[in-house]
Order: sequence, then structure tokens, then C-alpha cells
Amino acid sequence: MTEAATRLRHTPGAPAWASLMVHGLDVGKEFYQGLFGWEFRAGPQQLGPYVRAVAGGHEVAGLGKKAAGRQLPIAWLPYLATADADETASAVRSYGGTVAVGPLDAESAGRMAIVADPHGAPFGLWQDVHPSGLGTAPRGTLGAPVWFELVTRETGPVVKFYQAVFGYDVESIEAPGFDYLTLCTDGAPVAGIHGVGDTLPRDRGPHWRTYFAVEDPDGMARRAVELGGHVVRGPDDSPYGRLATIADLEGAHFSVIRPVAADR
Repeated sequence: MTEAATRLRHTPGAPAWASLMVHGLDVGKEFYQGLFGWEFRAGPQQLGPYVRAVAGGHEVAGLGKKAAGRQLPIAWLPYLATADADETASAVRSYGGTVAVGPLDAESAGRMAIVADPHGAPFGLWQDVHPSGLGTAPRGTLGAPVWFELVTRETGPVVKFYQAVFGYDVESIEAPGFDYLTLCTDGAPVAGIHGVGDTLPRDRGPHWRTYFAVEDPDGMARRAVELGGHVVRGPDDSPYGRLATIADLEGAHFSVIRPVAADR
């Protein structure tokens, strides 16, 4: 779970970036600064006002203001790396997905699109034009994304789409009653798909979840409530580390986790 963000971010299919579009950008910045201690730098403005969050001196995520009339979810989205955003967007359509935005240039930083899989889970595509690229925080940087996971009803029907578009290898976690697949590129895990059956929230549908590395999930959960958010689940222990799922002021869900490695 903790090896995805830094090792293979430029490999097609690996998460390269995490971004959130909100109605109130200033309020969103205040919440995440209060929670993670993020600082902010100006980012590409092709979809409107947008900033990049900085943790430990590294750009780790993006926040933007949702433009009126744009059908974009208030949700944290992973941007999956691609060598050619136009070609991958075309593949998304060919295999039953949809393209909501783009592909378009993000000023001089790269080329992007926002798409959805055949079951409606939105995510982004990112074609990086610079070798250093986005999301270059070292592994374990607090406040940076450490894992991405698609939450859907069943893994079987949707994994074929992601394999067709990105060429993933798939590993299954063998556990009774646990429907989980790990997506791999170049032999390394980069993301997961979790089938949750009838417990999938009807008001959210299939969606990608972003996990941020933190030192104290319990403290983060309390702090989120103080800042006006709420705790959706946890904090709980898991095989991957202690974690909690939080909703921000506009209802965007994300998880905070102290990875197992941090406990050793």
C-alpha cells in the first residue's frame, strides 16, 4: 500500500497526482492547511483558479475552484499517468468509459483529461511534459498521497476496463468474503480495487479514494471535526496501518493513514 506514490508515478497507469475541485477554494485551502499544514503555490488555471499544495517542500496535491456549469464531482480524484492523454482518452471511450473534460493542455505543465470508468467512477489522466513532474514528494512524506483505491460494487466487471486501458497486471488478495484486487505496473503495486457489494453508498456510487500519509490518524480525525469536517469511519487498525476516513466541509471523502512501515 505504501509503495505506489513515488516509485512509478511516470509509468502509464500509475497515479501521478491527486486533485480536488471545490465550490469555495479559500475555505478549502483553510481546511486542508489546518489539517495537513499545507502551503500553496499557484497552479495552471485552465479550469479556473487552481493551487498546488506543498508539504515538506514538495508539491503533493491540487485544489481548484469548480467552475459554474462544469459537471465535475466534489471528490478527490487520482490522475493516472499516460504517455499520450489523447490516445488514452480515446481508449477510455472505446472500452465503455466517458470523457467529461479535455484532453487539454494544463498550461506548460502537461496535458490532462477527466474521465470516468463504465460504472461511473471519475478519475483523471495526466501526461507529464517534464521529467521531474508533479507529485515528486519522497515516499513517506506526511500530508502526501500514499495510496489510491477504487471502491466499487464488484471488482470483476470493472477490472477488465482498467486492464484494457492501462495494461495492468492484477493480483488478488485471497481472503474469505474480501473482494480486493491490486493493480500493478512493472511488477509493483500502484492502486487497488475494493469490491464492497451492497455496502457501496448509493449517494456516492463507485468512486476512487485517496489515502494521505499522516503520523497520528486519531489526532487528524479530531482536528478535522474541529475544522468543520466530520469522521466517516474509524479511526481503526488495518493490516496496512491505522486509518480514518474523513469528509471535508463540502463532503469530499478521503482517508488518512499511518502506514505499517511507520510503526516499525
